[in-house]
Amino acid sequence: MKRIAQFFKVSESEYLKSGSKEEYEKITLPTRATAGSAGYDFFAPKSFSLLPNEGIKIPTGIRAKIDDGWVLKIYPRSSLGFKYRLSLDNTVGIIDSDYYFAENEGHIFIKMTNCGDKELFIEEGKAFAQGIFIEYGITVDDNATANRTGGFGSTDKK
Repeated sequence: MKRIAQFFKVSESEYLKSGSKEEYEKITLPTRATAGSAGYDFFAPKSFSLLPNEGIKIPTGIRAKIDDGWVLKIYPRSSLGFKYRLSLDNTVGIIDSDYYFAENEGHIFIKMTNCGDKELFIEEGKAFAQGIFIEYGITVDDNATANRTGGFGSTDKK
């Protein structure tokens, strides 16, 4: 397998903008459960519950340094989508390689909603989402030269 990325924690000062020092100290970097797993599990920095139709925005404390030509796609864990209809609010999270250099240190947030009919509870330290690295191509006439400065949603702001 080609190794194209690495996970890091954001700085404590960046995490404290959206979470606590206690949570920060317990952040676990994403890992694969097995050698055949495509997805890297993201772990909850704190316990949370979601009633039906309730949503949450989770600061993961994680950033990803990704080689050019690759993207990290974020999904709910398959079992949670199947059992609870847990969905990401943006359907699929897209983490671009240049997001690592954003003003917020490339801090990955995951916003999700329980679209099912029963309460979902996730314990601190348990996997709740997964990220998969995918190679992508660009058009032959591509001429993008801008550099990212902001965080989430910044590329459409001029």
